[in-house]
Amino acid sequence: MEVEVTVQDYFFSASESQSDVTEQYPNPIPTETWESWFYQWLDTMTSDLPPAPSYEISLRLTDDTEIKSINGYYRNKNQPTDVLAFAALEVDAPALPPEIQMSMPLYLGDIVISVETAYRQAMSQGHSLKTELAWLASHGLLHLLGWDHPDEASLMRMLNQQEALLDLVNLTLQV
Repeated sequence: MEVEVTVQDYFFSASESQSDVTEQYPNPIPTETWESWFYQWLDTMTSDLPPAPSYEISLRLTDDTEIKSINGYYRNKNQPTDVLAFAALEVDAPALPPEIQMSMPLYLGDIVISVETAYRQAMSQGHSLKTELAWLASHGLLHLLGWDHPDEASLMRMLNQQEALLDLVNLTLQV
């Protein structure tokens, strides 16, 4: 299985003062690490994946201003949030013939994370920004795969799965 992750690092790369950002928000995660995490996560969740030769995911790291705008436009919530996920598999599209479907990567969707909100949450939870970003990315990935949390029981299943995904990449939440 192959996994291609396109990381759009709007937050760290768009900053006017790169050194100020990395001092306040340490440890930007390299694209190779993101790719490794998503590969490991998807590899353990093959039962949740439609068959494909490879998979593609887009990850955008942004700030509160941009995520507030996106949240307002798509969810009618005029406030920043930590993570948004836009699943490509939920879109009604005509089915491709199997030989075409198996000849191209399957696009799973987009995950957008506010680094500013992630940082505040990491500080309040007592763990690193890296751990919080991985936690939010795993949450977004589960949404891309069709997971949801409309009630307490499904939320607990989802949170437990996120913990398992973090354990897989040697990260733990401080509880």
